[in-house]
Amino acid sequence: MTGACVLTLVHETLRKVVPDAPRMDVLGMRTIDKLMSRTGNTPPQDEEELHNWALAGDLASNSLYYSLAGTGRGAWWRGAALGAAAGVGALLLPGPLGLGQAPSNKATRTQAMTVGYYLLGGLVAAAIGHALGDKKGA
Repeated sequence: MTGACVLTLVHETLRKVVPDAPRMDVLGMRTIDKLMSRTGNTPPQDEEELHNWALAGDLASNSLYYSLAGTGRGAWWRGAALGAAAGVGALLLPGPLGLGQAPSNKATRTQAMTVGYYLLGGLVAAAIGHALGDKKGA
């Protein structure tokens, strides 16, 4: 969960001050809107509420994902690989999923930040996993 919290904190902070920052929150809001509409439900109409739903979804899904870094031997490599894979996925998947490409692919700088954010989350998860792991196996 720590990796997901750091990822979300960095994203939410930098999106407010860096013009080309990734807008993964926008992708999350579009995902919620699309999924709820397809299932016959009405997504939140208030943008702030929809944003909060997206953040909660990001925290939950990223926490589960980063938990795969595990503990002990190899946590650093697993965390780095998971983070890098999530970052690349965030660049490649939104377009084919019909969510738009601009939030994560607006500019080269945006792409680099996207991968960097997710890599950071994976490394934080790895650091926690390593710290919690058995020191004999680490």
